[in-house]
Amino acid sequence: MSTASETNTEVRILDLLKTSGPQTSEEAGHALGMTAPGAQQHFARLKARGLVVDEARRQGRGRPRKYWQLTEDGHGRFPDRHAELTVDLIGSVRSLFGTEGLDRLIAHRETESLNHYRDALRRQETLGEKIATLSALRSAEGYMADWRPVSADEYLFFENHCPICAAAKSCQGFCRSELEIFRAALGDGVTVEREEHIVTGARRCTYRISASKA
Repeated sequence: MSTASETNTEVRILDLLKTSGPQTSEEAGHALGMTAPGAQQHFARLKARGLVVDEARRQGRGRPRKYWQLTEDGHGRFPDRHAELTVDLIGSVRSLFGTEGLDRLIAHRETESLNHYRDALRRQETLGEKIATLSALRSAEGYMADWRPVSADEYLFFENHCPICAAAKSCQGFCRSELEIFRAALGDGVTVEREEHIVTGARRCTYRISASKA
């Protein structure tokens, strides 16, 4: 979510850091079609507003390179589906209906999501096509999803943003449910394992998806 104080280029830089992780001025400039000094100027303005921070990293010999990454306020520029209200509602459900009631709520959400994904994925033939479709569906829901092949039968699936992060931190059942949704939606013969997790402090959620060996 941009504000009036941010230029279009600065919004693009924030998006780049969110989806691709820490960047040098040279890397950001190359990705966005500008010079490194131009990118550096935008980073300096974003730093002054507390949206990014720089970190020097040494890579082999030579001088350390400066990498830019989002601060907590920078991450806050992206939608969170009214986090405070969500947490309050979860607390209310737990108070009124107990843990069993909250589990039923999560199960209902899981069923609805699974039906939606299965309806879209059943039209895809290969595992790669299914993952591409799942990525598009999740991006439409605000997860900023992406994916890439590792080998002929193995893929990495990324979610660079968690629009229900507050709910997931309040109730871990949401995260367990989403992993099970992916496994069920992609079907038999497919293994899905979570390797990185936003809720535990990672920059993004990463899943390794592979076709089971015959």
